[in-house]
Formats: sequence, structure tokens, C-alpha cells
Amino acid sequence: MTYIRNHIGVKLFLSYLVVILFGIVILFAVSRLSIPAAYKRHMLGIPGMGGGMGPGQGTGMMADQLLNFRSIFYEALAYAGVAAVLTAMAVSGYFSRKIVAPITQMMTASQRISEGHYDEKVQISGSDELGQLGVRFNHMAGELEQMETRRRQLIGDVSHELRTPLTTIKGSMEGLVDGVLSPSPDLFIQIQKETDRLSRLVDDLQELSMIEAGAYQLNIRPVALESLASITVKRLSVEIARKKISVDDRFKDIPLVLADEDRIIQVLTNLLANAINYTPENGHIIITSAAVGDFVKTSVIDNGAGIESAHLSHVFDRFYRVDRSRSRTNGGGSGIGLTVSKSLVEAHGGKIWVESDGEGKGSSFSFILPISQ
Repeated sequence: MTYIRNHIGVKLFLSYLVVILFGIVILFAVSRLSIPAAYKRHMLGIPGMGGGMGPGQGTGMMADQLLNFRSIFYEALAYAGVAAVLTAMAVSGYFSRKIVAPITQMMTASQRISEGHYDEKVQISGSDELGQLGVRFNHMAGELEQMETRRRQLIGDVSHELRTPLTTIKGSMEGLVDGVLSPSPDLFIQIQKETDRLSRLVDDLQELSMIEAGAYQLNIRPVALESLASITVKRLSVEIARKKISVDDRFKDIPLVLADEDRIIQVLTNLLANAINYTPENGHIIITSAAVGDFVKTSVIDNGAGIESAHLSHVFDRFYRVDRSRSRTNGGGSGIGLTVSKSLVEAHGGKIWVESDGEGKGSSFSFILPISQ
């Protein structure tokens, strides 16, 4: 019984066999009950089978013939039953293997995937439910492979991001200990900057982890984007003034949107800080918003470094940078802010994207949020 419970092929085979056996039993029972009446009905009308004989003679002859007919019928039924069972066993065995084979293949492939072989795929034959299951299985395996690739890339990116400031701090401290470097305010300021850089990276990683895990709550209510943009510009006023960048707010008769005020300020801060970092001195940034159908579209437009078309689809990836427009030498951050912004906007039921005509032609980061009805 344990073997039967653990093998679907045996269950299918036995189910086919049980169906055949039940059919044979029902055929036998119905035949046994219906043959005498049917025989009498058909044979009594034949000359010499009932009339023209002495009392009891015709009836006795019919009884003998019925007995012989029944024996012949049961014998034929037995041969037919044996042939049906053997045929059913062969056919059910064939179809059981056809059904069980892809399931066995998926079981083997899933075991391989659990061992870390994410490139494992199953062969798909047919478009029935098992074929569709195979398609879904291969899709799942592909997604797992991509997740594993992203995980490895994330580890490599985090290691690289941590290594640079740690190397600077370690080199400075070793220089101080060995007497190669003299203590000076500039050196301490440099060490402090690298320490702050490490702290920001850790905070960004923690924020990203919470957002991607959904470990936060959104306080959704009607909010005015104009006031949120004003708060964001004030927060970054020091950086704006340092680079002598002009910021133009273009909000007029914008409907309220359904959003978490703090989270959308975080999105606007990330987008505006990104624009400031990659806009040259005396540059220009425009923050504009307009109603588009059931949504409000907000854009942060700069005349900075710009992005080549080949990189546009990767801008929101973790740690992604383009040589010029995402270089840390231009004041870039950890490369996580845009990823966080994308997750937050999508959590509001919106969408975020970037547009650029190419290097040196500026960028436009836009997102949409649902209008408050």
C-alpha cells in the first residue's frame, strides 16, 4: 500500500483497471438478469420452439436452449473480459507513463533547482494542462535564476561600495599611525566624509530591504503635490545654492492625489537630489505637474549630463550607474535612491520612468499617482 500511495503512475493504472472491472461486473449482472426474458421473448415466436409440442415439451426444450445459450454467452463474455483487461492494462500503462513522465521530470528538475542549479529546465510536449504546467515551471526556474543572479550582483555591488570608503579610511589611519601623514583638519574632514558615506550606504540598504520586503505601512490620504515639492526644495536648498542651480516650480490647479506624504517627499527628494548631482553649476531644474486622466504626472527635468538610450531601462536597478551620468565623481550617491523611489511609487499604484535625448542633453524623471476622487 505504501508503494501505491507514493506512485501516481500505479494509482492511474489501478484506476483504469478498476473502471474496466466495474464495467465487466455490471455487464455480467445486467446480462444475467436480462437474458432469460429476452430469450423467451424472441424464441417463443419461432415455429417449433413453442407451439406443436406436447405440454411441457416446448418449455423443457427452451430451458435447455436457454442454459446452453447462457453458457455460450458467459464463455464469450469471459474471453472478452480477459481481452478487455489485458488491453486496458497495456493502454493504461502506456498513458500512465505518458502522464507521469513529465511529472517525474519536473520532480527531478525541482530537486536540481533546490540544490542551486537554477538553469534547469523541463522539456515541454503538447499544450494540455501538463504542457502548461511545464511552461509555468520553466518560467519559475527562469525567475529564480534571475533572482540568484541579482543576489550575487548585489553582494558584489555592496562589497565594492563598502571597499572604497573603507580603503580610504584605512589608508588615512595607517598613514597617521606610521607618521607618514600629519594630523590636519582636511584629513579629518576627508575621513568624516567617507564615514558619512558608509553610514548613508547602510541606511539606504536598510531602507531598500524594508521596502522590497513590504515591511512598512502607507498612510494614504489626499495630499497636495505642490506643498510636497516646496518642502523638498527647501530641504535641498543648501545643495541648490552651492551649485547655483535655478529651480522652477510649475504647479497650477493640480488636483489632490492619494499618497503617503512622507513617502512621496522621499521620492521627490531622491529625484531632485539626483538632478542636482548631475546638473552642472548655473544649471536649471524644472519641477512640473499636470493631470493626465485619472492620474497626476509629476516630472523633475534637468539640463545635466543626460543618459544614453541603451541605459534608460537600467537606471532604476540597484547600484546602476552610467559612466558620466551615474559617476560618483560627479557627486553620485549609493545608487539605491532611484530603486527605492520606484518601489515606493509602485506601492502607491503609480508608475515611474525616465526619458533623455542622450548624453549631455539632460534627463526627465516622471511618475504618476492616482487622483483623489
